[in-house]
Amino acid sequence: MQLTEAKQKLIETWGKLGTEWGINRTMAQVHALLLITPGELTTEEIMEELKISRGNANMTLRDLMGWGLVEKKHKAGERKEYFYADKDTWNIARQVARERRKRELEPVLRVLDELSKVEGNKNDEDYKTFNKSVTDINKLAKNVDKTLDTMIKAEESWFWGSILKIFK
Repeated sequence: MQLTEAKQKLIETWGKLGTEWGINRTMAQVHALLLITPGELTTEEIMEELKISRGNANMTLRDLMGWGLVEKKHKAGERKEYFYADKDTWNIARQVARERRKRELEPVLRVLDELSKVEGNKNDEDYKTFNKSVTDINKLAKNVDKTLDTMIKAEESWFWGSILKIFK
């Protein structure tokens, strides 16, 4: 397989994987393109490479910047904007964990904390079942939150070493 074909295959695969994780396919493909590009790319270069519209490219780049996965750069004397993605996969994983935590886990934790304060008759089966379920889900969610916090703060080698120790 030649490099050009391999790059295309990675971009397509990253796009499919992104949809499995709940991320827009084009967003994942633009991210993959920027990951495998040594320097920065303009919006026009991204549009041409991925055969996407300007509106789609602009919206996707804005979303990637919102996730903290892509940075915009300006070059002195030029009007064009250039886009760059961090190539360090550990940094990428931590940034995705931060964003998913903020967007998904923190709102759920707030609701679960509120639901854990629901009052009711402690002898009522409906109340007991509800309370136990909410308590158990809250405990799990808080453990996931602690694990994400550890991952976000940790160095890669320490984190994976700790995870692997658990499975030995």
